[in-house]
Amino acid sequence: MMSYLVKEIFYSIQGEGFHAGRPAVFCRFTGCNLWSGKEEDRKDALCKFCDTDFVGFDGSDGGRYESAQQLARTIRQLWPLADAKSAKPFVVCTGGEPLLQLDAQLIAALHEEGLEIAVETNGTIEVPEGIDWICVSPKAGVELLQFCGHELKFVFPQLDIQPEQYNNLDFCHFFLQPLDGPERDLKTRLALEYVLAHPQWRLSLQLHKILGVR
Repeated sequence: MMSYLVKEIFYSIQGEGFHAGRPAVFCRFTGCNLWSGKEEDRKDALCKFCDTDFVGFDGSDGGRYESAQQLARTIRQLWPLADAKSAKPFVVCTGGEPLLQLDAQLIAALHEEGLEIAVETNGTIEVPEGIDWICVSPKAGVELLQFCGHELKFVFPQLDIQPEQYNNLDFCHFFLQPLDGPERDLKTRLALEYVLAHPQWRLSLQLHKILGVR
């Protein structure tokens, strides 16, 4: 039986892409296949611009979960109590790279708890069956293996790859998200200009950062 290593689990709103503004429980798994998460390794990382801490555990229900059922129950318990007409409980599995750990047993356990499952992945691992919403965020310099899904979210700009490389992939929605960090305002303006010139794409801003929430 597989155990699951989780950085943190918390309730907030989805800040990016199609579901921006939607309440969700976030399950952030430890580990990634493109970077160790340690600053001393960033210069050699396959993805050098990640701004997420996915190393180790913290106090927000992070830790080792010995079963899929234990983890699914913990996630479900963070969804607020409400009447039967409330929104379906929604979990966003993220990381790091969640598909290093998100497996068939956990997908089944989350569904048994009544959860709608979304995943945010770099697309270098094929998504297993049963996930309700697939968001792929491709990165330069690595092989993309997931060519379809609900949402493609391109962090812009990136050296060596351009958004138009992905225009013909089988996704329902295409989002351009300005790269956070130095010159964020400039990159946001460039992303806006690109979207206006290429209306297949939509602009995604990091709403959670604007609001100052997790």
